[in-house]
Amino acid sequence: MRLSEVAVGDHISHYRIGEFLGGGGMGRVYKAEDLNLGRTVALKFLSAELTRDDEAKQRFILEARAASLLDHPNICTIYEAGETRPGQTWIAMAYYEGDTLRKRLTGGPLPVAMAVGFTRQIAEGLDAAHSAGIVHRDIKPANVMITGQGIVKVVDFGLAKLAGRTITRTLEVLGTAAYMAPEQFRAGHVTPATDLWAVGVVMYEMLTGCHPFAGEYEQQLMYS
Repeated sequence: MRLSEVAVGDHISHYRIGEFLGGGGMGRVYKAEDLNLGRTVALKFLSAELTRDDEAKQRFILEARAASLLDHPNICTIYEAGETRPGQTWIAMAYYEGDTLRKRLTGGPLPVAMAVGFTRQIAEGLDAAHSAGIVHRDIKPANVMITGQGIVKVVDFGLAKLAGRTITRTLEVLGTAAYMAPEQFRAGHVTPATDLWAVGVVMYEMLTGCHPFAGEYEQQLMYS
């Protein structure tokens, strides 16, 4: 089964596919039902254009392995990962009712107390990840879920680096330009401080409604 053929009602392992929730460069996410445990989950599939990229598959599975090691209220819970016979890779994770921080910011700056509260929760989740030797490397509003109860869930560890192990091409730059620390632009050594830079950028955006660095393309952002 190719990703383009995934449709409502399809079965992947013991999951039944529901509505399409959204997607990005690495994958697409569907709401699904866990038929074994009777719960709603989110199923993330590797993007169709990457299904023949073994390195992308490794990075995708690394997301599940990295996040599954973590047990923290501000980090998305990962249940399991698998691969269908044709080679379609997926991750089953907790489904949360709510919006991404990116969607919240479409309405402009947030109240100061709310922005500070969200920043604190992002930082606490990342502290747990860093304590486990995991650097997220792609903190941005689109990777921060806000539940209906105002609880932050950091998602998408697809670019995470486990201590002593990383999957990249030589000099490959991973991340989202607008939130990347200088050392990440240079494809240099990435540390927990790299995530803290991104948290600072996200907090600035929450408080002001705009980005701290100007640039119409990546090189301009890097210079800024």
